[in-house]
Amino acid sequence: MHELENLFLQYSGRQPDHIEELPVSGSNRKYFRLHADGEVVIGVEGTSTEENQAFISMSRHFKSKDLPVPQVLAQSDDKRFYLQEDLGDVVLFDFVAEGRNTGIFSAKEKEMLRKTLHLLPAIQVKGAEGFDFSVSYPQPEFNARTIQWDLNYFKYCFLKATGLEFLEDKLEDDFQSLSDALLQTPSDAFMYRDFQSRNVMIKDDQPYFIDFQGGRRGPLHYDIASFLWQARANFSEELREELLEDYIVALKKLRKIDADDFRKQLKNFVLFRTLQVLGAYGFRGYFEKKPHFLQSIPFALKNLRQLLHQQHGSAYPYLASVLLQLCDLEQFQEPMPSKHLIVKVYSFSYKKGIPHDESGNGGGFVFDCRALHNPGRYAPYAQLTGLDKSVIDFLEQDGEVLPFLEQAYHLVDASVQRYKERKFTNLMVSFGCTGGQHRSVYSAQKMAEHIHQKFGVEVQLIHREQNIQTTFSS
Repeated sequence: MHELENLFLQYSGRQPDHIEELPVSGSNRKYFRLHADGEVVIGVEGTSTEENQAFISMSRHFKSKDLPVPQVLAQSDDKRFYLQEDLGDVVLFDFVAEGRNTGIFSAKEKEMLRKTLHLLPAIQVKGAEGFDFSVSYPQPEFNARTIQWDLNYFKYCFLKATGLEFLEDKLEDDFQSLSDALLQTPSDAFMYRDFQSRNVMIKDDQPYFIDFQGGRRGPLHYDIASFLWQARANFSEELREELLEDYIVALKKLRKIDADDFRKQLKNFVLFRTLQVLGAYGFRGYFEKKPHFLQSIPFALKNLRQLLHQQHGSAYPYLASVLLQLCDLEQFQEPMPSKHLIVKVYSFSYKKGIPHDESGNGGGFVFDCRALHNPGRYAPYAQLTGLDKSVIDFLEQDGEVLPFLEQAYHLVDASVQRYKERKFTNLMVSFGCTGGQHRSVYSAQKMAEHIHQKFGVEVQLIHREQNIQTTFSS
């Protein structure tokens, strides 16, 4: 933290007035928002200096091509820390949340998806022009070795972890056939590698691309496969085809391609990318014990089922047979819709918006904790949360939070009782404060415990800004 403060001082000539840590997902990088006299930047701490340097080199190159990426503002001498432009908090994944949850994308959501795919060919083609791929991390290009790594990632981190028996020699034969097919495609573009809606920011109604530090020289097909077949995207076949056509039209403005050949080869990349994603979900979920990744597996398998169904007489017969067995495993079957009440309780920061109701019922109670005495204003509590004993003691001894919660209990209890009687299945209760760290976390925790203890229903507690999820089973 001190290193980022010093870097900000060198960059702006001022000490930051406020630093907030931002939630992270799958990476080991840490992100912070630094404020000073109205100026806001993002500070990044990355443990891999090679990866940091790859991002910085790519960002500066893309900026020189007038491509929509965050500008790098400063870098520490040891290359572990850097500052970049703040693009806000709206990611494309959240921007299209209603469409993802319902399967029906609004005109506004579709337009933003189209804008994104119109820009992708520019990153891929213009971004590759004159770029020194030797700075790419961990590999400068898509090749037989990187394909083998990703297929083994799937085999060892996902397939073997399921317990499904298979003949390794026969599987490796089809892996080799798939690798040979992928390598027939020219690798002369910038391959983003992790191009998906969580890595696109929306600012001033325009898409900006982030987290491209894993990019390398590679084929065009990989990124469009990653985006259109993203596990949780929930694109219909019709919408996927519309977006693919938009991408091809934009690509043709930059280079000559045969659309039919492109679509034919794309199927191999969709299969390959899906296997790579399942490997990542297996590693992050089974081995790193991160439940979010395990929850994404059924979505990826849904895409895989559709792909296998479309590819009659597969070029990879043994691989296809193993994947069909994989899709049919009982552990991955979609559960029957819940017939009992589930109460979701959130803590959140108002700066990042009220949590979205993924049930499609429009949300529920939202309680504003910002009028309560804030322990975050005092140095001993600044880095703690409402789950820490000293913060709990502060709030309870101060006393303001207790009558506040009693009134909240009274309101919510009446709804929980009525929802149970009427066989409703979803209720949402959210507590917000300035940073989503102290008052809201304490209140949400207490509400979740209260509801579960009093009614015995399932309560899913989500401290959004801490990326902490707990389920109190019914």
